[in-house]
Amino acid sequence: MGEQVRVRIAPSPTGDPHVGTAYQALFNYAFAKGRGGKFILRIEDTDQARSTKESEDAILESLRWLGLQWDEGPDIDGPHGPYRQSERLAIYRQHAESLLKAGHAYRCFCTRERLDKMRTRQGPDTGYDRHCRNILPAESDKRASAGQPFVIRMKIPGEGVCVFQDLLRGEIRKDWALVDDQIIIKSDGFPTYHLAVVVDDHLMGITHVIRGEEWINSVPKHVKLYEYFGWDLPIFCHLPLLRNKDKSKLSKRKNPTSINYYRRAGFLPEALLNYLGLMGWAMPDGEDKFTLQQMLANLQLEKISLGGPVFDVDKLRWLNGRYIREDFSPRALQEKLESWALNRERIGRIIPLVQPRLETLADWGHLTAAFFADEVPFDPQQLKIKGKAPQEVAEILQFSVWRLEEQGGFSAKALDALFRNMAVTLELKLRDLLAPFFVALSGRRVWTPLFDSMEILGSDMVRMRLRRAIEALGGVSGKKLKKLEKEYSVLFGRRD
Repeated sequence: MGEQVRVRIAPSPTGDPHVGTAYQALFNYAFAKGRGGKFILRIEDTDQARSTKESEDAILESLRWLGLQWDEGPDIDGPHGPYRQSERLAIYRQHAESLLKAGHAYRCFCTRERLDKMRTRQGPDTGYDRHCRNILPAESDKRASAGQPFVIRMKIPGEGVCVFQDLLRGEIRKDWALVDDQIIIKSDGFPTYHLAVVVDDHLMGITHVIRGEEWINSVPKHVKLYEYFGWDLPIFCHLPLLRNKDKSKLSKRKNPTSINYYRRAGFLPEALLNYLGLMGWAMPDGEDKFTLQQMLANLQLEKISLGGPVFDVDKLRWLNGRYIREDFSPRALQEKLESWALNRERIGRIIPLVQPRLETLADWGHLTAAFFADEVPFDPQQLKIKGKAPQEVAEILQFSVWRLEEQGGFSAKALDALFRNMAVTLELKLRDLLAPFFVALSGRRVWTPLFDSMEILGSDMVRMRLRRAIEALGGVSGKKLKKLEKEYSVLFGRRD
């Protein structure tokens, strides 16, 4: 009997739960469970400036909704915890110190000003010039003891070739000269991704690293760390990235990317999982509709196609429709509708907003339709702000999308404060600023109280509807987008 398969999904809690996370989680889960293995959830929260508890909770809840339950994780613990990187700092420091003592890493005392001058001299895309690499250990210890700030960098060979195997791509080679002396411990004492992921994967017994292909260029750094520590390599399998219809990387500018959006829009978890399973892979019989258990029984990672799977919302809708028509009795569908949005809690939140506008009970339908729809029809000519041209309105809507992405909470009170601040900053009356938002979000110039309604819709649905309104006004892209980002930075501060 061979070694038990152990895989992991390791999301960063820095935003909405992404369908790309679900896609990778599904293939990890299906591969492990189909072989009697373990599926581990680890939270990579070393980016303390952007990581939030709200984002972590949303990620965990969305994966539970999809039915991808982990065997070990931050909420249920396990034999290899803790499962949040922010709780493992002593472990990373210990391993970084062992690299220093072995001569495989060094302290770098370069200031930001020196690094900026170096990049100006060498070019923005060049790596670190290894200025601190040859500082003698005694001098390095002395400067560190004196309190001089430093980072720790790993030593990368100056010549030769790194050769490693990828399950889908075979042998991959990269010249060491193209690999930077990577920072592994930042000046705040937190590890970078590269050290943390290698240490965690080894200590947690991960046998297969199944992740997105964007990490392929980082594998040489990881291979070298495994070598420095004297550890065996896991099997690497880099999944093809999800794509928009135009083959560009899946992005929220062109597609809804949040799992919560699809949940609120009435997609079924089993249909979304099924569709993600079709991304670069197919059942042996070619059938598009299959259960998670059928995927577990049939998945072979080697059979995944590298063609760049296209995430087509129209095809997802078609597949979701098949589930609704084929898998539910009328009674079961009623129960599903009730659990989705036609439940006491949600309707109870909507009633106080609608009641002042009801003349008959039948008015409920047209006044509340926007709360239960995926898309709402609207007339682009009604997307107006007094004194502004359509392109200017599109730019203001884009400003609002960026502001909402940075918004910590999504309560009516927080939204009220955000839009009042926007109105002052843009030198607009609040009433004029909000006019196109009513149309974009409800299809109507007059609707229920806007901020309360936005809270009920949720951030994902709101931002998606605003993006559709921006496109209806001609969109903001290319050079215009870059110019707008600079203007936004001046008005509201730098975007992350």
